[in-house]
Amino acid sequence: PIVNTSTKPYFIRAIHEWAEDNGFTPHVLVDAFGEGVVVPNEHVKDGQILLNIAHTAVQLDCMDNERIAFTARFNGVATNIELPIESIKAIYARENGQGLFFDDTPNPNDPDEDPRMATTPGTDKSRSHLKVVK
Repeated sequence: PIVNTSTKPYFIRAIHEWAEDNGFTPHVLVDAFGEGVVVPNEHVKDGQILLNIAHTAVQLDCMDNERIAFTARFNGVATNIELPIESIKAIYARENGQGLFFDDTPNPNDPDEDPRMATTPGTDKSRSHLKVVK
């Protein structure tokens, strides 16, 4: 049987590995109010939270097709984090902004391609070289 598995978790793992292999710090931008998201609310800004998921910053428990789960320290307190894949809006390297920004809104004109572009958080550029993927 043909299974139509989302490419999103595969892209997330690939960018995470690429960043780590190149000495960059992988960060994820998360919809903090998404279903199943467990994050410290005091660090949520505008409904989002930016998390460093480098192996030097977190104790990774799971990074599969459904979720990323890890333990991280916030103000010295170990905190369990749960991020369903659907809640992840972006993964990129902190040092250069390279990565992927996800758009989970289907494009009615072409379900496989979305020509819109996204900007990198913290930059003043109006357009990014990053392509929005589903």
